[in-house]
Amino acid sequence: MQSLPSFSLQPIILTVFLLCITTKVHSSTLGADIEVLRLFKQSIDPVSIPAYSYIYSWDFSVDPCESSGAFLGILCKFPLDNSSIRIMAIDLDAIGYDGFLSPSIGNLSELSTLSLGRNNFRGPIPETIGNLQKLTRLSLAENLFTGRIPPAITKLKILDTLDLSQNHLSGSIPTNITILRSLTHLSFANNALSGRIPDLTGLWQLNTLDLGNNQLHGNLPKLPLNLKILSLKRNILSGHLSPLKSLHHLTSFDVSDNRLSGIIGQELLTLPMVTQIDVSVNQLTAIEAVRVPHRESQLQELDAHGNELRGRLPIGLVSLENLAVLDLSHNRFFGPIPREYGSKVGTSWKTLFLANNFLSGNLPPEFISSATTIRGSLANNCLKCPATNPLCRGGQKSNSECVSQNARR
Repeated sequence: MQSLPSFSLQPIILTVFLLCITTKVHSSTLGADIEVLRLFKQSIDPVSIPAYSYIYSWDFSVDPCESSGAFLGILCKFPLDNSSIRIMAIDLDAIGYDGFLSPSIGNLSELSTLSLGRNNFRGPIPETIGNLQKLTRLSLAENLFTGRIPPAITKLKILDTLDLSQNHLSGSIPTNITILRSLTHLSFANNALSGRIPDLTGLWQLNTLDLGNNQLHGNLPKLPLNLKILSLKRNILSGHLSPLKSLHHLTSFDVSDNRLSGIIGQELLTLPMVTQIDVSVNQLTAIEAVRVPHRESQLQELDAHGNELRGRLPIGLVSLENLAVLDLSHNRFFGPIPREYGSKVGTSWKTLFLANNFLSGNLPPEFISSATTIRGSLANNCLKCPATNPLCRGGQKSNSECVSQNARR
């Protein structure tokens, strides 16, 4: 068979070669994205970048998305056409990087995840964060960020997770935070936020809300009905617990160390899914615990220590079938320990703290026979409590203190 002339193959080979080069050029990472990564690294103190860290592997002599073993902590979006590769996630290791978050971060328009938790980033969170319209997860927790929560954060309409906890942020919670309707997890805990908590019912998909350890004041806000985990502990909140009774999906809530008053209602103790309640260190005055027919409680832990609870110990607590941990210490309960409590000690009740009240009289027999099988304390009451009983360690109040309290009732 006659062979083709050699010169006729040259255009074909050249065309294939040029196509390969073109494909290679167009599939590389967008230059603007690479520049953002370069500025990001330059904003971090080199001393805080150890050789085993992710950012140490950021070698700009190679392409961030097409290199092997470099640019750890980066995920890329590879196009189906010949457009450039884009940076879609920055998920850093918790190594203690010390630096600032460059405003250029807002140029990563395809970014869906930005996670810088447990480092030492400082300064304000840049307003340009609002440019990241495709962001679904923003976690800047456990850093040293200061200033206000940037208003531009409410532009992140498809955000699912927002965690700015454990920083030094101040100011108030943006009132229009409810525009972020895709949120399922929101945490501003452990900052210095002040003001009132806005109405959050618009965050209808929210499962977890943690605003604990701030300086927030006012009454409990209106909250999303689908909420499962709630923490508002260590603020300056006041008013009653009643706004929580409509949250039928709650599994746990912690409103400890505030200034809440009123009663712990039966409707809270028997919320259909709640297993843990912490209302300790408030100004609550009563527990409404009565047996409700055909309504089983899932509650396993109740901590109400450090309130102003008074009267006799509520017998109705024994009807909470799944209760295992109970702390009613540091209140103003008086009278004998109900015999019904004895049937729970050493069986379903594994922890029982009744210390620092004004309880009196003899112990139910089970408090003696099962004393070694339960964790707890009856100290600092007015009980006839044998010194050999582990639950009685710490002694009882003086007779004069007990008599004085009886006279005031």
